[in-house]
Amino acid sequence: MKILSELFEITYGNQFDFNKMKVLENEKEGVNFVGRSSQNHGVTANVKRLEEIEPFEAGLITVALGGTLSSFVQEKPFYTAQNVAVLKPLQDMIFEEKVFYCICIRHNRFRYSAFGREANRTLKDLVVPSMNEIPEWVTITPHRDLFELRKPMISKRPRLDTSEWSWFELSELFDVKKGKRLTKANMTEGDTLFIGAVDKNNGVTAKVGQEPIHKANTITVNYNGSVGEAFYQPEPYWCSDDVNALYPKFELNPYIALFLNTVIRQEKYRYNYGRKWHLQRMKPTKIKLPVDGKGIPDWDYMERFIKSLDLSGNIL
Repeated sequence: MKILSELFEITYGNQFDFNKMKVLENEKEGVNFVGRSSQNHGVTANVKRLEEIEPFEAGLITVALGGTLSSFVQEKPFYTAQNVAVLKPLQDMIFEEKVFYCICIRHNRFRYSAFGREANRTLKDLVVPSMNEIPEWVTITPHRDLFELRKPMISKRPRLDTSEWSWFELSELFDVKKGKRLTKANMTEGDTLFIGAVDKNNGVTAKVGQEPIHKANTITVNYNGSVGEAFYQPEPYWCSDDVNALYPKFELNPYIALFLNTVIRQEKYRYNYGRKWHLQRMKPTKIKLPVDGKGIPDWDYMERFIKSLDLSGNIL
């Protein structure tokens, strides 16, 4: 085992304020700005390059020093916000090895809290496996070119202007159905996906022997637990009574579902443990979507937008 500073040179980023940066829409002209988010590799926006300050080089690791310890390999040059550490390997590491150390760092998040104890002083002392202790499965697959991994399915990204979108009730778009309670004591081992009210792993918390109660090609939305998390389910499944299943009244596919999941998650701030997003509240909830010339949801636009994003080629 090693401490982190024996494997990486650790610095504390640029410590820039995002509200003082100029946001750019054209990614080719700007630099990624990495904050403390646990989503989108920590990238908050694409910002204008500062003439007097060189960005950090691609291939380094960023770590949010708050309670989440969100850690990512940055695949493009970047600046950082406040309280973001930058890790540069002291010896050659391939991409998969860097990702392995990101996971090791995240697993220490239980040591910190978002409001109390942060990792500013102690990050360097985190204990992680040495390089000769990295499991074989991490590096057993041939290294793939990062550009090929990130290459979108289509090159031209549709213009994004939400001012031209319209509101739709979820009940107009979906039949909303409840999950069903299944206690751990009653679970048996099997191959049916069990969807719980969590915010990771596509909602899957177990595989059970019970027959599925919901069909594939639907969306699950938590109304308890991690309220408002939405996931596309490509296989038949059982979901808990803390989760609702959305059956589309239109032709759904994984790309459209990923677009809708993002929009649905924007409503989570309205709900919490005291005000649950139960069936009666979810049905009349309105979400804002792009529309075509007839004023109906523009499903083709949604699919093309998702296919224009980096990593879209890895969706299926």
